[in-house]
Amino acid sequence: MQLIHLINQMVMKKQFVGLFFLAVLFSLYSCEEIPPVLNPGGGGGNTGGGDLASQQRQVLVEEFTGVRCVNCPAGAQAINTLKDIYGKKLVPVSIHAGFFAQPYPGSIENYANAEGNAIQSYVGEPLGYPTAVVNRRQFAGEASLQVGQGTWAGYIADEIAAAPRIKLASSHTYDSGSRQVSGTLLMYPQENITETDVRSTIFIVQDSIADYQLTPAGVNPTYMHRHVFRGAIGAVTGVALTGPLNQGAELSRTFTYTLPANWVAEDCYLVMFVHLNGDRKDVLQVIEKKIIE
Repeated sequence: MQLIHLINQMVMKKQFVGLFFLAVLFSLYSCEEIPPVLNPGGGGGNTGGGDLASQQRQVLVEEFTGVRCVNCPAGAQAINTLKDIYGKKLVPVSIHAGFFAQPYPGSIENYANAEGNAIQSYVGEPLGYPTAVVNRRQFAGEASLQVGQGTWAGYIADEIAAAPRIKLASSHTYDSGSRQVSGTLLMYPQENITETDVRSTIFIVQDSIADYQLTPAGVNPTYMHRHVFRGAIGAVTGVALTGPLNQGAELSRTFTYTLPANWVAEDCYLVMFVHLNGDRKDVLQVIEKKIIE
């Protein structure tokens, strides 16, 4: 009987030791810390810019154009080709402004407006077409922000290669009845930004508008206009950021805008960017978000 009792004690001790080691292993695995995904915008379908932790530099290209500009379709095609290459890293906006933007008698509407003309004056008048402003930066050797088509690919590649000084996210809602879009732009400096005048600007862009355009083959009444600037939410020169732009800070800007009846909401985008103001106007980061997904 003593032998049987001793054997039972040994079996119980082995079971206890086995259970103890199993408990230790379970606790090691169950307490493993899972790092959070940094995405203050909420991670839903209305968050622009994707995961902030991996967000890379995105580049704004403002192309200046007009329906009576015979060379502008070639510039538009160049922009579309670059967009195909870079995807969301390239955010194009086509601004109809100046003499060549006057509509034809048969045009559906006039895509030139006071805001587009104000943007052109703000960044500088073009000397020829096709022309564009890349991240509102004056590159070495250039006389102004406006640069010719032959330089776009190189300047865009240089800008994309840089790390973003600030990262952006957004959330918004759209009411189809009132045609009102409301949302918040969130801004996260990645370094201490010491420039004294930093601003946020929000554009509305409409894609895929078939209308008149002068081409080398003649006037095309069904030319497909892409990335057309429609208007700005607030001043076209931007809204000044008043909070400290230190690394780790969080800034926000709320906005509301009612789309006019002739804008196709399904084809409209919010283009939101942070930029300098003054002698330098460099864009620090830009994101693009479809109003209806």
